[in-house]
Amino acid sequence: MSNTDVGKKKNLYIAEKPSVAKQFAEALGVNTNSSGRRGYIEAGEHIFTWCVGHLVSMSYPEVYDEKYKSWRMETLPFLPKEFLYEVIPSVKEQFQQVTGLMEREDIGCIYVCTDSGREGEYIYRLVASFCKNLKAEERRVWIDSQTKEEILRGIREAKLESAYDSLAKAAYLRAKEDYLMGINFSRVLTLRYGRALAKSLGKEKSALIAVGRVMSCVLAMIVQREWEIRRFQKTVFYKALGDFSLEEGGEAGLLCEFRSREESPYYKEKDLYKNIGFLQKEKGEEFLGVFSPLPREGRVTALEKKKESKNPPLLYNLAELQNECSKSLKISPDECLKLVQELYEKKMCTYPRTDARVLSTAVAKEIEKNIQGLLSFPPYAKYAKEVLAMDSVKSIARSRYTDDKKITDHYAIIPTGQGAGQYNSLSYQGKRVLDFIIRRFLSIFYPAAEYKKIALEIEVSGECFVANEKVLTKEGYLCLYQKKDKDKETSPADSTGSGNGQGAEETESEEAVTESGNPKLSELKKGAKLYLQELKLKEGETQPPKRYTSGSMILAMENAGKLIEDEELRAQIKGSGIGTSATRAGILSKLEKNEYIYLEKKNQQLSPSELGEKIVQILSKSIPALLNPTLTASWEKGLSYVEGGEISEEEYMRKLEAFVEKNTNKVKSL
Repeated sequence: MSNTDVGKKKNLYIAEKPSVAKQFAEALGVNTNSSGRRGYIEAGEHIFTWCVGHLVSMSYPEVYDEKYKSWRMETLPFLPKEFLYEVIPSVKEQFQQVTGLMEREDIGCIYVCTDSGREGEYIYRLVASFCKNLKAEERRVWIDSQTKEEILRGIREAKLESAYDSLAKAAYLRAKEDYLMGINFSRVLTLRYGRALAKSLGKEKSALIAVGRVMSCVLAMIVQREWEIRRFQKTVFYKALGDFSLEEGGEAGLLCEFRSREESPYYKEKDLYKNIGFLQKEKGEEFLGVFSPLPREGRVTALEKKKESKNPPLLYNLAELQNECSKSLKISPDECLKLVQELYEKKMCTYPRTDARVLSTAVAKEIEKNIQGLLSFPPYAKYAKEVLAMDSVKSIARSRYTDDKKITDHYAIIPTGQGAGQYNSLSYQGKRVLDFIIRRFLSIFYPAAEYKKIALEIEVSGECFVANEKVLTKEGYLCLYQKKDKDKETSPADSTGSGNGQGAEETESEEAVTESGNPKLSELKKGAKLYLQELKLKEGETQPPKRYTSGSMILAMENAGKLIEDEELRAQIKGSGIGTSATRAGILSKLEKNEYIYLEKKNQQLSPSELGEKIVQILSKSIPALLNPTLTASWEKGLSYVEGGEISEEEYMRKLEAFVEKNTNKVKSL
């Protein structure tokens, strides 16, 4: 049914917030300053209203039957055949306003303009389920930004609401899942362990044990990391460092590290830590004596020179942006989401709650207008102008930064190029978040950064010393970033630990490198002579695994419990993670609010409370499945299968009820 088909009937637009409803009205040419009413805006053939978030929620168990008001073992598990919903009292007036408009006889078409995702769909469907006399056609507006052009496109191309039935089913199931697990597991565990838990904490009143499908799994990850830190035993070692000159009698300046080889008399595993340092200082000092007196002549026995390129990273999704803000701005994922949501509502960036890190083909073909818009932003005008002159703008649709197969609901977060007039009104943090988004976006049009790498081995008195150098030769996309990011990258001759907090690391890594671009080092050839001028021992020690930060935890949740810092590896991860881009920040906030974890504001590090640790201990004995990241992620994957029509709502519900019943009864029998 088109607008012309409904004659004089009106169109009703239902948004999630008043500010969004106002943007839709303005996009359609409605003067919102003079046409406002309490709870909606009406002008001509258009009516705009809003849900102020959720208007309807799931009913508590006691609404089903008064017997459920008291927590008792005999009433568990609680598995209703039909779920009850009720209007949230605090927003009852707006609910009545919205449903009243939906049932008006003169409404020909309802445009659903809540957030374009699972939660936004759920908000609308709950309200619609309360309308007994809904006769209007329903169409879903699916947009990626709140610019006028995108809003009008979304309205113009709006599909029938029935096209999103699978999305709605997944939304309902997600809520039922959290509801059933939360109520049954929290009640049965509190009844079974609450008093003992309170006593162990020195409290008289029984402790409430709040658990959840995602929340408990995340808590376990934080607790497990804390236990790893406590079990860690430090190893002290001593590295032998040699300072070489390139000419006999010349000045030292090429710092190298000793590496033991099997033919060396000092190759004894019991004496060495990972072949890079002596475990006893006396052994190290004995080794230094081999080279007395100094200087000593050495020879280059191996030399490798190669070029290396580094491509611009993929675009931001919400998890990547939250991790960046945690590291750079020291703000929580929840704060980051609020800031980027504000940018979205000011039309300055695209939809933030996305898991994708690439563009869609359709957007890539029209991306020039986003870049053109950045010419109006003084800090980025220079770069936008450079990009517009590049061929990469035309070829971006054929690059790794465009891939329709890697997009589910929305493409990556990018600047719209609009809102320059509001830029100065942004908070400092808001500007920083927008800066991350804009620079990451512009970077994909620039060429790769190029490096020259040199790795050499030097033999002196039968022993081996190594050095590495990495020099930036072409900055490429790094021109967008500050000088500290563009300078020469150097690396130790060897690296211990994984660099992601999951292994031992050296506290201080003595960089076995020369000064950037040393021309004499570049001219070295295999067989060349070098001269060892000085030797010293450098003490190092292994470090315990690092605590999760709020940002690294978001990444670990995205990757089903695996903290994968390497960008290319993350891009290859298949399947859903723990929670969704829309819910992960809220999970951390809830854990903190429940006092299960502490968030150190200064460095965003996460650590468990005593209560949090004890709850994980209880769960490990009672419902260990809740602590398994892979299993938790599989539930999320199941929801995506429902959304894609691969499994039925009934099949998912059967598995969910069986899981809840089995584990509730297990705890009851303990």
